[in-house]
Amino acid sequence: MLDQIALRAELANHYDLAPSIETAEANAHLYANMSRVVSPPDWAIFAPYVAAINALKKKRNAVILAHNYMTPEIYHGIADVVGDSLQLAIEATKVEADVIVQCGVHFMAETSKILNPSKTVLIPDMEAGCSLAESITPAGIAQMRAKYPGAPVVTYVNTTAEVKAASDICCTSSNAAQIVRGLDSDTVIMTPDKYLAQNIANLVPEKRIVWWDGSCIVHEQYTAQDLKDFREWNPDTRIIAHPECPPDVVAEADFSGSTSGIIDYVTQKRPEKAMLVTECSMASNIADALPDVDFVGPCNMCPYMKKITLEKVLWSLHTMDGAVEVDPLIADQARGAVQRMIDLSAQLAD
Repeated sequence: MLDQIALRAELANHYDLAPSIETAEANAHLYANMSRVVSPPDWAIFAPYVAAINALKKKRNAVILAHNYMTPEIYHGIADVVGDSLQLAIEATKVEADVIVQCGVHFMAETSKILNPSKTVLIPDMEAGCSLAESITPAGIAQMRAKYPGAPVVTYVNTTAEVKAASDICCTSSNAAQIVRGLDSDTVIMTPDKYLAQNIANLVPEKRIVWWDGSCIVHEQYTAQDLKDFREWNPDTRIIAHPECPPDVVAEADFSGSTSGIIDYVTQKRPEKAMLVTECSMASNIADALPDVDFVGPCNMCPYMKKITLEKVLWSLHTMDGAVEVDPLIADQARGAVQRMIDLSAQLAD
């Protein structure tokens, strides 16, 4: 666990991180993308960190990949590439920089390392985990294979390298239906998200989909009754749910899609009011780009994603601590499952 007091003292010896109106104004072009959700006083606090990180990543020849669930000051302030798990996996294969800083959770950093074994991949907090990744092990994969012999294993990218290595192909929430539909098998094993699997089963009824009993701690908290109550209170709101939510929640929504799918839907449809049934930062990160959309309603915060902060990003680039390593043999096997996902997605999109 990082010693925050020692960390701050060390950073203060090298960077001027005091709140600064001048630095905030000098980086107003970045603030323009988040001014709807980040107050000017908060931006004066964030701006010195943003300036220091953006200068240091050039010195380190580093690129920052940030998931859609990152807070706005990370998403708009320091990220070079933003997106969902599939977008970040694809972009990771194109990185030319020497260093990748993964602003997301640990399995995402592992995926970047698997796809870029010669590069340094840093994660600002090693404890940024994932309930889904923690719910399944290679032994669980073996158990499913024994129960359904011959069935291919489609593993969600929200898993460890060891689990990916034990699988046949990976998927993300944006391409899961496409991947499952494209496999030459009547029965398909999906791990570890039972709700994603059940929602995909509804979309691909021609396949028999069986699943592992895992779930996301953010999305499993929503209930269909929550959505019904909210719709009764505010009937004009468009409700948009992530497919990691339970099937009855997805059925109650007006649209369901991955994080990139949700962004595309709201951008194209421009509803007057929208409730995003997913992680809190999703709405914050697109709010300024969609000033005509009023994002309303409850959201749930991922405690793992929120472990990544500007302070920790600066520390990781300053010290080069937090390097993610994957056993080469495991990495080779896992790379095959991830690359098959990327290749099949591209093939089916043609």
